[in-house]
Amino acid sequence: MVKSTASAVWEGGLRNGNGKFTAASGAFSGAYTFPTRFEGAPGTNPEELIAAAHAACLSMALAGALERAGTPATRIATKATATVEKTEPGFRITNMHLEVRGRVAGIDQAVFAKAAEGAKEGCPVSNALKGNVAFHLDAKLE
Repeated sequence: MVKSTASAVWEGGLRNGNGKFTAASGAFSGAYTFPTRFEGAPGTNPEELIAAAHAACLSMALAGALERAGTPATRIATKATATVEKTEPGFRITNMHLEVRGRVAGIDQAVFAKAAEGAKEGCPVSNALKGNVAFHLDAKLE
């Protein structure tokens, strides 16, 4: 079993405070505020980290699936966009738009799209978000 760890500290009130998160590996860290999360101000936020995790997870899952099928990719690029909206109970991620582009010899668009759909359904981050976030997949061969 693999465990991944990150930590965060928030100081001050909700609207005027600030926070910082750090990966235990030291690979990344960042500062965030209410405006960077909910008002589109420049800077990072936890939802951006979730989008990055989903993009990375989907790219790896798709590369693995294509390799197992005997058609390894030379490149998989995924852009994930997490939409945060204010809903009745509060703010929540309502949608994850996944734009996947791949370079794969020997397959057509239909095969690529089917493999991308399977990867989207099977990657661990997708599984963590299923039932809470709507997914929209746009997968195309380059």
